[in-house]
Amino acid sequence: MIQTWMADVTALLEKQKYLQFYDRVPEHRQKKADRLQMQADKALSVGAWALLQIMEKEYSLQRNFIYNISHSGNCVLCSVEDGTSKSSKLGCDLEKVGGPNIKIAERFFCESEYRLIRECDEKKQTEMFYRYWVLKESFMKATRMGMKLGMDQFEIAFSKEDRPYLKDKPAVFPEDYYFQEYVIEEMPYRIAVCSDCDTFAPQIQKVKL
Repeated sequence: MIQTWMADVTALLEKQKYLQFYDRVPEHRQKKADRLQMQADKALSVGAWALLQIMEKEYSLQRNFIYNISHSGNCVLCSVEDGTSKSSKLGCDLEKVGGPNIKIAERFFCESEYRLIRECDEKKQTEMFYRYWVLKESFMKATRMGMKLGMDQFEIAFSKEDRPYLKDKPAVFPEDYYFQEYVIEEMPYRIAVCSDCDTFAPQIQKVKL
């Protein structure tokens, strides 16, 4: 099963708290954080890895377990395969919701996706833009191509039950991919997870760092 946790890293903006977590993460993550200029970015980098370590301990994950991390705003996200399935592909994405960016959708999304967003009212446009964005990012990360895979090279559609699915994708990715979306009502974020495993935890778990 794919488990997904989320944490607010605001506490890590305070230097002493940040250093407590900084000292616990691996050296390579420390070096990555050291290269960042803004304390908010350092907090996100260290906080994301700290969340991963908490999940690793919680699920007694073995070496080379499958995981993916993301961050946006003041929150971090981590998805892991908890050892109960044979997943080998996993991507997650978290985005803080702002305004809809129709120009970005027109330039980078598939025509059908852009058209669906454009035909919505303003409130729905915002929802659909960010919904598409995190779904697309999660798939791109699951393929391990990231931004090397253009957003217009695969198409996402929705079933009658409003569940996302890949309507079209490059032939180099023959596996079946599945999506899970999470919405936390009191928080302005969109969250999506993509995997070749079709079993996802029904709810996201929020953790305090």
